Amino acid sequence: MNLNYNLEMEKEIDKIKDSGSVPTLLLHSCCGPCSTCCIERLADYFNITVFYYNPNIYPAEEYYKRKEVELEFIKKYSNVHKIDFLDCDYEPEKFNEAVKGYEACREGEERCYKCYNLRLEETAKVAKENNYDYFTTTLSVSPHKNSKWINEIGLNLGEKYNVKYLMSDFKKKDGYKRSIELCKKYCLYRQNYCGCIYSLFERQEQERDKLNENR
Repeated sequence: MNLNYNLEMEKEIDKIKDSGSVPTLLLHSCCGPCSTCCIERLADYFNITVFYYNPNIYPAEEYYKRKEVELEFIKKYSNVHKIDFLDCDYEPEKFNEAVKGYEACREGEERCYKCYNLRLEETAKVAKENNYDYFTTTLSVSPHKNSKWINEIGLNLGEKYNVKYLMSDFKKKDGYKRSIELCKKYCLYRQNYCGCIYSLFERQEQERDKLNENR
């Protein structure tokens, strides 16, 4: 069955509004730019903690630059509910182990599934350990990310760790466009590749091909 994940999120938010509660949400963020529209959409209904767990990002300088951009946005963004930030160690060896044997995949193929699962499982674990009401991720805001994979992984991990996964498809309702607008508004750095070394090489290859076509 094909679910409309954005609609499912809106239904859950309606239930929360009717209850008058403000549940806690551990929001895995892949980067500041992607988190912008997600936080904007969720911040009125949840006490959000942004969880920056991205061992896939290469090189280390890029990892720390993206983390600083995330912190910059959280600091600048104003909302009635406070937004917290939960940091973690940079562990690229865990990403390398998770995608071993899938290095030759193109972006959007099985290697990405392994990467989604790695980051979402850590989010689910931390959500359970710290008694969050919900967990979810910003990953689905990108038009290059497979929302069906992301939500299936999230729902399975929610069952595994007994913590509620908030279904989402943040690219819906012009979410990606809105993220670009918010980056401009807050003057945020936007990266030009997904994050891992393989996506970096793929982007460089695309740029070389484009350059050769224009010669």
